[in-house]
Amino acid sequence: MLNLFRFTSILEGISYLSLFAVTMPLKYLAGLPMPNKYAGYAHGVLFIAYVLLAIVFWYQKKWSYKRGFVLLLASLLPFATFYVDKKYLQPLSK
Repeated sequence: MLNLFRFTSILEGISYLSLFAVTMPLKYLAGLPMPNKYAGYAHGVLFIAYVLLAIVFWYQKKWSYKRGFVLLLASLLPFATFYVDKKYLQPLSK
């Protein structure tokens, strides 16, 4: 479960960054909407998977509401899923 959550966390962060740093400029500056469409679909699926896995993992580990809130908030902020992986998930995998 931990490895799946870590993998999803990293992919969700990458998809978020690629959506806004790569495909949005392609859409609005170069007039190429298709990469944004597919990156948006991928990000949507990974976002939902991250939130569901975060809730499951939060309850499974019996973490506090504060830590659970941090897990869920991380899905909304750029780079935050990388922070969650580094601060909360990596130490568990050692």
